[in-house]
Amino acid sequence: MKFKILLLSLWLSTGSFAAEPTFIRIGVQSGGTVEWELPALQDALKAGHADFQLDIRHVANAEAGKIALQSGEVDIIVSDWIWVSGLREQGADFTFYPYSDISGALIVPSDSGIHSLQDLKGKRLGIAGGELDKNWLLLQALAKQQQDIDLDASVEKVFGAPSLLNEQLKQGRIDAVLNYWHFAARLEAEGYRTLIDGRSILQGLGISESVANLGYVFKQSWADRHQQALKQFLDAGRQAKQTLCSSDAAWQKIIPLTKIDDETTRKHLHQNYCAGNIEHWGEAEQKAAGKVYLLLHKQSKQALTGKSEQLQAGTFFR
Repeated sequence: MKFKILLLSLWLSTGSFAAEPTFIRIGVQSGGTVEWELPALQDALKAGHADFQLDIRHVANAEAGKIALQSGEVDIIVSDWIWVSGLREQGADFTFYPYSDISGALIVPSDSGIHSLQDLKGKRLGIAGGELDKNWLLLQALAKQQQDIDLDASVEKVFGAPSLLNEQLKQGRIDAVLNYWHFAARLEAEGYRTLIDGRSILQGLGISESVANLGYVFKQSWADRHQQALKQFLDAGRQAKQTLCSSDAAWQKIIPLTKIDDETTRKHLHQNYCAGNIEHWGEAEQKAAGKVYLLLHKQSKQALTGKSEQLQAGTFFR
């Protein structure tokens, strides 16, 4: 009898141990779109059984998130596949799952005489992200391919923080700004005009497929050990994004996280955020990403991508 009780106790303890959820440590930037989704994601987790729990670790910026991931302090961050491919070239096993295809935009005042890339010659152009910003590199490639313009040599470049560049545009200290999507949305809400955005740049370069530029990044080896929990997390993330785009009540709940008081600006942010939803990510889109990689490799003279002329195998999570 004592032996049967011992076996039952062992079975119960084993069952209890097996039921312990996986803790997914996610690095999140304060005010970023991932933080916006967390309330909806947490609501989804409360509504049903899940094999994971979120351990939210706030990071100061994108670089801090990368450091946290590489050092093992977090399991997942949101970053880009160019960085992932570069790490794989060095022997790391990080991989990328698409999160959003939203991109930046080139913005000018509504009454500006700038109506084409040709009109940028001799103008002061604000550029967020520095010399190796992907939108800036692709814009240069487009100008060269379509109009044989060396944009890098023909404009006066002004690099700076996204918010500072917006202010300089408003003050007339620069003539145009190439900025990240949420800062571009703020300008659009104030009546500024979008000359071209990231999607249109790619289309001009002959790439019609929607290419994700941000995604969840994690180690393949970690994913192999936590397959069920990771699948549930990715499914819950998609559901949270869909909820924010379909439910006004859910969107109203996260408005304080956007730190924006103006309703028009909120509307533009909401529209642009939802426009970045990934509808499909298959072979065609991944081949298109390979074309984008080659363009960036050539335009940056390897400075952005590293020596490899093609994306590393395993860059995209399967």
